[in-house]
Amino acid sequence: MFENVDSVITDLDKQGYVCDKRIATVVYLAQQLGKPILIEGPAGVGKTELAKVVATSLDRQLIRLQCYEGLDEAKALYEWEYSKQLLYTQLLKDQVSKAMAGAKTLTEAADRVASEDSVFFSERFVVPRPLMQAITSDTPALLLIDEVDKSDPEFEAFLLEVLSDFQVTIPELGTIKAKQIPIVMLTSNDAREMSDALKRRCLHLWIDYPNEELEMRILDQKVPEIDKRLAKDLVSLMHSIRDLDLKKVPSISETLDWARSLMALNATELDEAMVTDTLNVILKYEGDINKAQKELSKLLEQKAAEAAAEAPIAAPEPVAAPKKKGVLH
Repeated sequence: MFENVDSVITDLDKQGYVCDKRIATVVYLAQQLGKPILIEGPAGVGKTELAKVVATSLDRQLIRLQCYEGLDEAKALYEWEYSKQLLYTQLLKDQVSKAMAGAKTLTEAADRVASEDSVFFSERFVVPRPLMQAITSDTPALLLIDEVDKSDPEFEAFLLEVLSDFQVTIPELGTIKAKQIPIVMLTSNDAREMSDALKRRCLHLWIDYPNEELEMRILDQKVPEIDKRLAKDLVSLMHSIRDLDLKKVPSISETLDWARSLMALNATELDEAMVTDTLNVILKYEGDINKAQKELSKLLEQKAAEAAAEAPIAAPEPVAAPKKKGVLH
């Protein structure tokens, strides 16, 4: 278990996840209060990754339910393995015949077969899905309900009942209660507004795009071999690109992809040609790429002016041959 908020930061950092005190506080309180966390924010900011590293840090099994439109109870909770039931029926047909022997009427024969329902409707024929796996796990687990905003409101209402009591009722078997209360994390890309009922049951955590300082720390953690100046230029330009009116704003995952791409291309500086050639790594729509290319010259001029304003006034130097400049220098 996490001992305090600082231990959350330390333990997650060991797993390669850089978080601030706000995120660490919510994770610690969820553990102490036994409440689910609803993690909202843009795609690619580390919501799912947070659940993974928390599970690893606490040595808990990670059980993941990926949500999608049309997800129903059978896919999320449990379903009967009818093919296996049919196979058992064929294998045990002689025993079924013996049980029906001597029946004088069809009703009596049906009653005798019905009395053996417990054989064919038992736990051996139940296929547990993620929710039931988390409830019936013998060891403490972490249940990740990923992209819950993609599910239907009806499924969200069903989810409330399961998460409130951590138990499930199977008509043929009765009520199955959790052996170990799991830590529950739900993620949402904010595709739709979640219900007040769900939010009321959860601690809320919004993870946004990181500021430049935090993004530099993340980049240093994930791609430590990148040149520090190149990393600083990359992060600075990424924040400028995020200020544009784009259909899909690049997130931290795109920052890491861009950094690794530049290293694969043996780039030593972020010049205009390199940026133009690699924009498709961070921007996923042609319209966004065209818009960024049009704005690139303006961004370069703005960054050059900022750099000139910050540079100290120095004595004139002898004129030398012009050198190739980086995109932000």
